[in-house]
Amino acid sequence: MQKLLYRLGTPVLGAGCLVMLALIVVNRNAPEALLSLFSAANLQSFHILFVSILLEAFPFIMIGVIFSALLQVFVSDETIRRFTPRHPILGIVFGGLLGIIFPLCECGMIPVIRRLIRKGMPAYIGIVYLLAGPIVNPIVFSSTYLAFRSTPELAYARMALGLAVATVIGFLLVKFLKASPLIGVHNEGSLHREGRLPVIKRGRLNKWSSTLAHASDEFFDMGKYLIIGALLTAVIQTVVDRGTIAAFAEQPLLSYLFMMVFAFILSICSTSDAFIASSFGGIFTSGPLLAFLVFGPMIDLKNMLMMLSTFKVKIVLILIALAFTLTLAGAALAEVLL
Repeated sequence: MQKLLYRLGTPVLGAGCLVMLALIVVNRNAPEALLSLFSAANLQSFHILFVSILLEAFPFIMIGVIFSALLQVFVSDETIRRFTPRHPILGIVFGGLLGIIFPLCECGMIPVIRRLIRKGMPAYIGIVYLLAGPIVNPIVFSSTYLAFRSTPELAYARMALGLAVATVIGFLLVKFLKASPLIGVHNEGSLHREGRLPVIKRGRLNKWSSTLAHASDEFFDMGKYLIIGALLTAVIQTVVDRGTIAAFAEQPLLSYLFMMVFAFILSICSTSDAFIASSFGGIFTSGPLLAFLVFGPMIDLKNMLMMLSTFKVKIVLILIALAFTLTLAGAALAEVLL
């Protein structure tokens, strides 16, 4: 059933998005509801948002798929297993701090994580890296520190809470995750037995051609979900009445929930989301801002769609629930301490 949903759902949703884009671009023969939703001003905002999200995310997708292809072709399974810690505690720490060495944005993480797990990295380490990597890395720390120059403790709190949430989820996965989280894989060793990994031809020229082939396959596989996510994100951002934001800030719990949902919808790269958060500094307190800075890079709309193309639905839902709950609790505690 799940395979059927993925097989039919993506083409149907993609076709719907293309029809919607065509109606917007042509701006005639469209349903009245659509035209009323997208006035001239809203239509221009939608175009800007949609294109800006794609332009921001595509370079990181390219970095991710190229890195993933290089891993597949030039790094053997034995090398991955040899450098991956065997002890769960060391493995979780390794995954949480791996972003310092490989500071990838969340836009390009999915193909890399999928490749690492397929080549023998334990799934819990890959998922910890997926959650912590977009936050615990020097590029994101620098941008956050720069955006919150007047309150630099938020930059340190972001790193600490992001690492803490990913670590707790990692320990839970070690305890309860028994099967592979990848779609169509029942255990972490079945990929090799089922022959799902393509054979790499020997020779330098063949290796580079294989790298290009893998990169193009990964790019088109991930890119379609990015486009759909960017389209939905731009639509939602266009129709949200930003005048109501201040009303949410006055309610303690709603302010956290609003900023976390807002981060999910905005789907902004973790290297630049701190500047968006800082613009709300005069409206929201440090707790909701921290929740925005931590939950968004872990789980956002476009990233969730790409996760659903790689991980089983149950795993994705569990990760969303855990990340949401732990981030909410951690941000509330951090506001008291800060």
